Amino acid sequence: MLKNKDRSSKQGNSAVIAVALQDHILQDLQLGTLSVADPAKTKVLLSCSHVFHRACLQAFEKFTSKKTCPLCRRSQYQTRVIHTGAQLFKAKCVTRIQACWRGHVVRKWYRDLRRTVPPKDAKLRRKFFEEKFTEISHRLLMSYHTDTEELLAEIDRCLAVNRSVLQQLEERCGRELTDEDWGRIQMQALHRGAHECPICLTALSVSGTPSGTGPQQPRREAVLLSCSHVFHRTCLLALEELSWGDAPRHACPLCRSHYQKKILEC
Repeated sequence: MLKNKDRSSKQGNSAVIAVALQDHILQDLQLGTLSVADPAKTKVLLSCSHVFHRACLQAFEKFTSKKTCPLCRRSQYQTRVIHTGAQLFKAKCVTRIQACWRGHVVRKWYRDLRRTVPPKDAKLRRKFFEEKFTEISHRLLMSYHTDTEELLAEIDRCLAVNRSVLQQLEERCGRELTDEDWGRIQMQALHRGAHECPICLTALSVSGTPSGTGPQQPRREAVLLSCSHVFHRTCLLALEELSWGDAPRHACPLCRSHYQKKILEC
């Protein structure tokens, strides 16, 4: 009696375990969770056209002690390992990778579009132009060169150039003219044909220059400037006294150039 009870209890446990495995396999089939990536869960195809995990099927056969399909109860079936699951898994991975890449490309394109094309909404449009103005202002500020040392060095170079120009001008104007230079300047004045003082508009009394056809008047000393202009000496002295701001170097009343002067013989 005890042996029969033990045998019946073992058969009952086997039946419970078989039913549990059968329910697990059916749940896998319904949910479509047959793994294709785990090598330990390789799929097998039965001759009755049903598909199971090989480990699940082996466990079912072990606990039922018979070789029957868990679904259609067909006995003496043949099995064959299939690898379509791996291909489906690879295709699914490729699809996910392509979806991620396309999403990245679309998001990047949309960000570029938002940076270049103003939106139609009033608030977003105002924010868009505020960001643009801020970016332009920052770019302008960054483009300014505020190196103080270089600025001071540039000022020193400009001052040095100005000093050299003024020095050359002083050397040119401060050089004493020779008799040959005065002779050439006097010839230029004669070729110009000036017979009147540009200040008082009266006739000049210079050797080689006609003094007019009117009655004889007292001769007044004439002065020849280095710019080849001729004036009465008294007129030029009066003008130099009035133009005290140009002292000690005066400018010609006609050409405004600094001059040296020489009294001409009457």
